[in-house]
Amino acid sequence: MNRRKKLVVLGGGESGVGAAILGKDKGMDVFLSDSGIIPERYAEVLRAEGIEFEQGGHTASRVLDADEVVKSPGIPPTAPLVKALVEKGVPVISEIELAGRYTHAKMVCITGSNGKTTTTMLTYHILKDAGLNVGLAGNVGRSLAWQVARENHDVYVIELSSFQLENMYDFKANVAVILNITPDHLDRYDYKMQNYINAKFRILRNLTPEDAFIFWQDDPVIQAQLRQVATEARMYPFAENMEKGSRAYVDDEDELVLDAEATPVRMPRADLSLNGLHNLYNSMAAGLSACLLDIKKDDIRRALSNFEGVEHRLEFVADIDGVRYINDSKATNVNSCWYALESMPRKEAPSVVLILGGKDKGNDYTEIEPLVREKVKAIVCMGKDNAKLLDFFTGKVPRIADTHSLADAIAACREFASEGDTVLLSPCCASFDLFTSYENRGELFKQAVNALAHK
Repeated sequence: MNRRKKLVVLGGGESGVGAAILGKDKGMDVFLSDSGIIPERYAEVLRAEGIEFEQGGHTASRVLDADEVVKSPGIPPTAPLVKALVEKGVPVISEIELAGRYTHAKMVCITGSNGKTTTTMLTYHILKDAGLNVGLAGNVGRSLAWQVARENHDVYVIELSSFQLENMYDFKANVAVILNITPDHLDRYDYKMQNYINAKFRILRNLTPEDAFIFWQDDPVIQAQLRQVATEARMYPFAENMEKGSRAYVDDEDELVLDAEATPVRMPRADLSLNGLHNLYNSMAAGLSACLLDIKKDDIRRALSNFEGVEHRLEFVADIDGVRYINDSKATNVNSCWYALESMPRKEAPSVVLILGGKDKGNDYTEIEPLVREKVKAIVCMGKDNAKLLDFFTGKVPRIADTHSLADAIAACREFASEGDTVLLSPCCASFDLFTSYENRGELFKQAVNALAHK
């Protein structure tokens, strides 16, 4: 009698529990281990499924006895237990890698430093609106492994972070999208940009001539890497204006053109539901993906015009005393904040009160300095330690405040903002100094703003 394969899952969050369920359903001997406390909703699922687990620490001997290990993307490769597994020769894979073994569904995989959640949600919206049997996975939606185990979709739209891409080997996308690459998570990558770029480009692994690669044509990092890395996939670059080889662009009539087929999809740029240059790129990537999956032109145009956007990404909260409050808590890096500032209207005088701060990941703020000088009238620093922000921006904006709580930050914004101004939470930093996540930061910001509206 054959021995059952021993699968150990490290991490009891969405991806880990999904991987454990899939392993169980495929007849493996599954053990899940988490160094922290597993959220009760996931612990309940594990109990109901009869999956053995531990929390509050790892039993190293049990983990090292595995035939294969699925690692949560949040656990770095430098973690001692992960290094011990590698030294012993135990394969360490991602939940996405595991799930890909057990489905023949088409995979639309989207990565990038900024815009990937919006593009993933928009692509999913187009496909679902067109009637496809489609699943939403990766950093959004239910884990891919969970869906492969218990659902049966024909297509998956998957948002992939660099962390998730690290431990993917045989997994293959049918449509791979890289929106952009700018410095982010450098603390994870030994503060070497090339290591981060290499992780992002793993999305091209195993692509065949039948597959497609969609990318921003004007991204210098992508272009430089493409001179070093070859792919057999069909290339679908996009750009703001028609350039040599562009397959999505805006023409002289201000129409969006998606040229992935014999007859391109055309629609007025003004009809797009998402505003701003960054969202134009997101719409191009999503639209090209839909074209490659043979979605009807009318369905693509309709979905691009009625999409409602993503929570915590340039999300309008309220207008109080003539001041607009915008929640962009998902802007956890400098380039994401650049896109937010770029989308703010140009006025005769600076009119943005910008909230920055949190856990700095090795940020270089020079990228946003020109837009800050042009559009920002005041900066409110919100974090446990604002020294780096204060040192960089003092003297570059008319007013700056040093706050260490959301309540104090909101109070400073109220003092600085006048009728016609915008208060923009676009922090450039991770949330973990004062908040549990960017979602938690955004929710609390919205609650505080809405509380002002009812005073």
